[in-house]
Amino acid sequence: MRRLFALLFVCTMLAAACGSDAAAPADGGADSSGDADAADGDAAFEGPLVIGAIPDQDPEVLARNYGLVADYLSAELGIDVEFKPVTEYDAAVTAFRVGDLDLVWFGGLTGVQARLQVDGAEAIAQRDIDENFTSVFIAGTDTGLEPISDVAGLSVIAGRTLTFGSDSSTSGRLMPQSFLSDAGVALADLNGEPGFSGSHDATIELVEAGTFEVGALNSQVWKARVDAGEVDLEKVQLLFETPTYYDYHWVARPDLGDDLKAKIVEALKGLDVADPDQAAILEFFGAASFIDTANENYASIEAVGREIGKIDG
Repeated sequence: MRRLFALLFVCTMLAAACGSDAAAPADGGADSSGDADAADGDAAFEGPLVIGAIPDQDPEVLARNYGLVADYLSAELGIDVEFKPVTEYDAAVTAFRVGDLDLVWFGGLTGVQARLQVDGAEAIAQRDIDENFTSVFIAGTDTGLEPISDVAGLSVIAGRTLTFGSDSSTSGRLMPQSFLSDAGVALADLNGEPGFSGSHDATIELVEAGTFEVGALNSQVWKARVDAGEVDLEKVQLLFETPTYYDYHWVARPDLGDDLKAKIVEALKGLDVADPDQAAILEFFGAASFIDTANENYASIEAVGREIGKIDG
């Protein structure tokens, strides 16, 4: 009998324990559901916000100045912001596509390429100079080439050696090639295959050294280097500045959300030359201010990219 009572006691305790365990998941499930609902309701991007840029200039210059951009945006947005450098234009597009970069300073072509690979990606801001951007053709002073006044005059480049910048550069390859085509000059008309220097700075150096007779690059970089006394004008000269087109712009991934994207745009537009650090950012970008932009502004860039085979489909 004692053994029977003992057995009943154990069974009773086990049943109570099972009831307690069964209740726990129900309570825990309710808490988890509440957490999930809270998570679903909180769409705020918590960071870090990882920014990047096409490597169109010296890597040390880019790292230093985009560090300033990251610090400024972090202070304005109230989240951590990090700059992650890349070594090639295509790498910037890939990093944006896979989500390693959230916000990228692209050229016209790379911005279009990136947006076409990420549904909902948006061009959100550009410099004041980017709605009327230009490229320049430069030439060695010993080539016998003289400055020209219109696109048709680019026909004199036929039979010459020429280097572009990066293969995926808008101002250093895409638009210069388009203007050459307008002048009746195909790449096959050059003296040998065109070069691809990799950056605007390198293009200047190659023409200055006489490695190529002609080079095509970003007009803003050319003017900045000339103003800084970093170009030997005894060896290299401006040949032609092209008609205008849309170029550089910031592109944001859709998962940043509309609120954060709006705050980023306002922060960029709010850069103030009266503040030394902010003035340094604007000076680096060669701009007086940033302004709004939209995806449709780059339709002509996309058309040229498809024409010369830099955009598929």
